[in-house]
Amino acid sequence: MDGAELEPRADAASEWVRGLYSWLETVLPGERFGVWTAKLVVVLVTVALAWLAYAVSRRLLLAVIGRMAARTRTQWDDRLIARGFFDRMSRLVPAVIIFLSAPLFADPFLSSLALDEVLKRLATAWLVVVALRSLGALLNAAVDIYDSIDRKKANPISGFVGGLKLVLWIVGLILCIAAITGRDPSGLVAGIGALTAVLLLVFKDSILGLVASIQIFVNDLVRVGDWIEMSAYGVDGDVIAVSLTTIKVQNWDRTIATIPSYSVISESFKNWRGMQDSDGRRIKRSIGIDMNSIHFCTPEQIERFGRFSLLEDYIAAKQQEVTQYNQLHGIDTSEVINGRRLTNLGTFRAYLTEYLRRHSGINNDMTLMVRQLAPSAEGLPIEIYVFSLDKDWVAYEALQADVFDHLLSVVGEFDLRVFQRPTGPDMAGMGSQRIQPPPSTRSPS
Repeated sequence: MDGAELEPRADAASEWVRGLYSWLETVLPGERFGVWTAKLVVVLVTVALAWLAYAVSRRLLLAVIGRMAARTRTQWDDRLIARGFFDRMSRLVPAVIIFLSAPLFADPFLSSLALDEVLKRLATAWLVVVALRSLGALLNAAVDIYDSIDRKKANPISGFVGGLKLVLWIVGLILCIAAITGRDPSGLVAGIGALTAVLLLVFKDSILGLVASIQIFVNDLVRVGDWIEMSAYGVDGDVIAVSLTTIKVQNWDRTIATIPSYSVISESFKNWRGMQDSDGRRIKRSIGIDMNSIHFCTPEQIERFGRFSLLEDYIAAKQQEVTQYNQLHGIDTSEVINGRRLTNLGTFRAYLTEYLRRHSGINNDMTLMVRQLAPSAEGLPIEIYVFSLDKDWVAYEALQADVFDHLLSVVGEFDLRVFQRPTGPDMAGMGSQRIQPPPSTRSPS
């Protein structure tokens, strides 16, 4: 509708108001009294009409829409009602009434002010704000519908929706300013270009968050429900929300930590989703063996180890392999240093390997290994590297403790000692021992 079409309507509204003035002047005493009474009647009628239209649209229409939504099986209409979309849309009605009633307030309503133009501009700004809030409710409902479809919330879109809302409000702000000032929005956009540096500074976090949200979504870096660690922010727990500017994490001590979204892109963090999606959770722990307790197995030890149910097959096969090797190479076995022999440490590693393979809580389809690490001042580390079937934290820790309880209990059966730094009682026992003087090297006189 252009200005040429609105002009006849504005003239008709002015004629109606002048006719009202003339009629009230003949009915009411006093010219001034009649004029102001006419103006008051126009204002009251307009306000009453706007309020009545709003009340009818809000109460009647919302009740009808609510009943219709309750009868349908779909969820999208329920989401729209819950987010207040229709409630916000009903607020467009009084703005439209004010906009259409603006010609009633033309001259001679206020000769010193073009009140009709002012009302049109304010009503237009009102329409823009209500439309933006309605779009915001629609986008929130869309997020709810998406989350109901993606029950695992594998790809949250709340960050994108937040960025879209930001863009819409910036555009809406420009349109509101243009409507109130009566200027062309394109001219305002050109003027805002000079304030780009200021706008970038003001909306820095939002812009960085929007870029980060896109990268998080595209690269699938973080999802709701992921366990992440970020030592720079003291974060260690489950992600409970991903928004445009922040990521909310519930730590294991039940505290809530909030970190900027762009920190996931700019800094290092650990995501445990790979472990949660895999077939097992890694156990990687070692104990130190006193290297002074490592030695070749004696025949008596070999016979005793052969009676261990987990080592029967190993001892028999290994003994045959060692004997054949020594005979094939004509090795004199009267000296223990010659040829190949079993060691108590190697036999212990074979026992642990077989024990882990037969353990019901260990995943045999993933890496299973008992290995030596580099010797150090704390002994020779023997490391267990396996994966548990149960990834639950409590069950995982119980399994790990059970394995090492058994390991520490049987290590003495192989005549090995676990390395342990001396404690108070050890030092006291050492001090109570009598130190024998070295034998004299002098010949008797």
